[in-house]
Amino acid sequence: MGTIYLVRHGQASFGADNYDQLSALGLQQAQQLGRYWQERGIRFDAAYTGTLQRHVQTLAGIQDGLPGLPEATALPALNEYDSHALIRCMQAEPLGPACTPEGFKAHFRLLCDALAQWMAGVISPEGMPSWQAFSDGVRHSLEQMRQQHHAGQVLVVSSGGPIATAISSVLGTSPEVAIALNMRIRNTAITALSMSPKRLMLQSFNTLNHLDTPDTRGWETFA
Repeated sequence: MGTIYLVRHGQASFGADNYDQLSALGLQQAQQLGRYWQERGIRFDAAYTGTLQRHVQTLAGIQDGLPGLPEATALPALNEYDSHALIRCMQAEPLGPACTPEGFKAHFRLLCDALAQWMAGVISPEGMPSWQAFSDGVRHSLEQMRQQHHAGQVLVVSSGGPIATAISSVLGTSPEVAIALNMRIRNTAITALSMSPKRLMLQSFNTLNHLDTPDTRGWETFA
C-alpha cells in the first residue's frame, strides 16, 4: 500500500499585490518540512505540483531540506481556484485592505459565500471552470497517481482548495464540507491518503508535526 502526501504551499503573500509568492516564513516552513522528512528517512517515488509560483517555491524549499526528490510533474488541475474572481461575483467594489483582522474576516466571509454559490452553480466566475470541472480535475489527478504509484510514496504540493476537494471526494462529503475543510488547512500542513490498487483512503489531515519544535511552534499560518 502506498501513500499520497498532499502538502499545502508555504505562507504566501496575502494582502500584497502578488499573492502568488512565498513569504520569508513560507520558505522556512517548506525547508523545515524537508528537514523533518530527511531526519526520518522519508523518500518519494514521484512528485507533483500545480503550476503556481507558490507551489514551485514550496517544492524547492522542501528540496533544500530533502535532497534527491524526483523531478516534479506539473498538473494545472492542482492549481487553486481564483478567489478574486469569486469575490467579484459577489461584490463589484474592491474590498478594503485585508491587512487588519476585520479586513481578513470580511475577505474570507465573502469568499466562503462565493464558494458555496459557485459549487451550487449559481455563479460562474470569469476565467474559472465550473465547480464540477474543477473537482473532476482533482479526482482525475488523484486516480492517475493511484494507478501509477499505488505501492509508492507520492509528494503533491498544491493549495487548500484542491486538497479540501480531494478529501471531500475520498470521504464522499457534500461540497459545503469541502469549504469548511478548505478554511482549516494550514501552510505546509500534510494530509495523507493511503493508496491501494482499488481505492484511496484518508490517513491523516492537516498535520504540522514538522513545526512542533521549540524554535518553530510560532510558525503556524493559514494564508
